[in-house]
Amino acid sequence: MLSIKNLHAGYNGLKVLKGIDVHVKPNEIVALIGPNGAGKSTVIKAIFNIANVYDGKIIFKDKDITNMKTHQLMKLGISYVNQGRINFGNLTVEENLTIGADSIHDSSVVKKNLDAVYKKFPVLKERRKSLAYGLSGGQQQMLALGRALMHKPSLLLLDEPSLGLSPLLQKQLFKIIQDLRDDGISILIVEQNAKRAIEMADRTYVLEDGKIALMGGKDIVNHEKIKSVYLGGRY
Repeated sequence: MLSIKNLHAGYNGLKVLKGIDVHVKPNEIVALIGPNGAGKSTVIKAIFNIANVYDGKIIFKDKDITNMKTHQLMKLGISYVNQGRINFGNLTVEENLTIGADSIHDSSVVKKNLDAVYKKFPVLKERRKSLAYGLSGGQQQMLALGRALMHKPSLLLLDEPSLGLSPLLQKQLFKIIQDLRDDGISILIVEQNAKRAIEMADRTYVLEDGKIALMGGKDIVNHEKIKSVYLGGRY
């Protein structure tokens, strides 16, 4: 589905990523964890062309998408939910969702996709005529996810979606993300809750100082480095 090879990326000449390799298989959740400043979000931003790529390749479904424009990436089936659940507060829930289908010109397809989002998130249907600024934190995250799903992506990029949510809402969110994987969407997620990320993901990469320090499946939780650093209260 996605293959990142020897990626060097950053911002305005500053190199954050220093030659990383990451891959995501079809119907798979892959998590990126690590300390602040390690380059986790830069991986996702490089894919979505909002970080500078200095070297390396990003391949999606056998197509080189390195430095491809964002609207082209969306047409190929890649969606991105950025950190902070950024929605348009002065627009209704439904208006926010239809913005996510801006590139779809068939109104019947937009309606079909909207119905699918409402089925996935019934609370959004209940609040569809409400202004987005009045939603709770969990509902804001559902809205951001729903908008990203409006053009039926095959790859979903999530940047710290649980940030600021209560433990209960985090649990609900991670269940939703696993359901999306079961629906056939591949997911690459940057997550600050290391324990939850490892439990949810099929594979986890640990980034430190712009490099891959460790990679493994669910059993990575038993690695001494994970237990002592990321699950020991310092993460």
